[in-house]
Amino acid sequence: MERLRHHLLDTGYTIDGVRDRLGSMAASALAREELVPALRATADGDPLATLIRLWWLGVPVPAKDVAPEILESGLVAADGDRISATVHLQPWETGGYLVSDRKVRPGDPALHPDHVVGAGGASANLAQLVTRRPVQRALDLGTGCGVQVLHLAGRAEHIVATDLNPRALELAGLSWALSGIEGVEARAGSMYEPVEDEGFDLIVSNPPFVIAPARETKLTYRESGYDGDAFCRDLVLRTPHHLNPGGQAHFLANWLHVEGEDWHDRVGGWLGETGCDAWVVQRDVQDPAEYVELWLRDAAEQGSKRYTELYDRWLAWFDEQKVEGIGFGWITMRNSGTLDPVVRVEHLAHQVTLPVGDYVDSVLDSIATAHRAQGLDAARLRTADGLLDERIGLPGAEDPIRIVLRQTQGLRRSREVGTVEAALAGVCDGELALGPLLNVIAELVGDGEIPDSDAVRPLIAEGYFLL
Repeated sequence: MERLRHHLLDTGYTIDGVRDRLGSMAASALAREELVPALRATADGDPLATLIRLWWLGVPVPAKDVAPEILESGLVAADGDRISATVHLQPWETGGYLVSDRKVRPGDPALHPDHVVGAGGASANLAQLVTRRPVQRALDLGTGCGVQVLHLAGRAEHIVATDLNPRALELAGLSWALSGIEGVEARAGSMYEPVEDEGFDLIVSNPPFVIAPARETKLTYRESGYDGDAFCRDLVLRTPHHLNPGGQAHFLANWLHVEGEDWHDRVGGWLGETGCDAWVVQRDVQDPAEYVELWLRDAAEQGSKRYTELYDRWLAWFDEQKVEGIGFGWITMRNSGTLDPVVRVEHLAHQVTLPVGDYVDSVLDSIATAHRAQGLDAARLRTADGLLDERIGLPGAEDPIRIVLRQTQGLRRSREVGTVEAALAGVCDGELALGPLLNVIAELVGDGEIPDSDAVRPLIAEGYFLL
């Protein structure tokens, strides 16, 4: 693999190289699974165009254009004077490479149950979420093509990667070899079975979270076979046993919105039983029809003879479960070792600063501090960097109708506040205690009642004030 790796790099088969070679129009078309613009952009047959056609677009190329390093890799097949790729080989944002099964597109044959999907938006989302702090032992649970290991390398001294699918571990090993990553311990098995009683400082997982009705054959990379969202629930419940003190876990997950039930209570209930501090963020909600269409497209079923049958059966199952929507988001857990863990569940649909991993530790700290801090009257708060005070009112009016505190960094939250909280944001610099500050502010704004310092806890939890 070393010779192939050097050939890929020397030819410019990198994220930037492919993007520059294709151009924005072809790249956008590929996101819609349209190949024609990319085929036109690579019609010259130069070495980089050959690699893009072979590995990324998955179309045969003339044997005369293929370098020896590719022919000797064992990842291509010859058919007369044409060479075809037997896998999908893509450059990744870390500078490494990922090997998976060939991409499926509308009209392709049905996927095999052990299909190994390549990295995409979900993989990138998880990598953006994971804490950046160095750790000794890390676990990539359900590694797939091995993408999260590429992000963990250099941050974790020892990495264990597991997967139920032996083929996934085989292709992940190729990904790591082509990316120059050594020493990853790969183990086969379901959920936490391969690591039994072992502990880790960091656990990451893009699990098979797709919620689908039971069927004879399931796609291992996305479906667990569990009922409803029970797989994600069990993953959460079993994780604390494998987290070292201070250890963190980051997962992507789906959960059900069921008639007559608050999804906050549903997912929060999972975390409430773990004894860990936790932060759950819902990023999107789809209605059942949207959800089914998404995953039928993912499996290249759109346009197939059984598309309507699969669609109808899936919707009927959702109806039986009284499902009104499906939430998608992330779950972060931390083994804080406290007898008073805190769980925050929220919906954040707006754009946030990426990567979240740069500041996820401080988010967890803020949530825990707001919940557990005693005696806030003596606390010396400071206003978060980049905070804006927005006032909305009638022209010429002395007082605003609304005051909004808006974060320009991190999670970019916004919250409507009163005059006391707005004044507090203007003077908090970590020098004076909160209690005396509130007394002075109450006098200045002419409010006879002195605000309770505990009323500031939600603003601490959401990162407007730092302790």
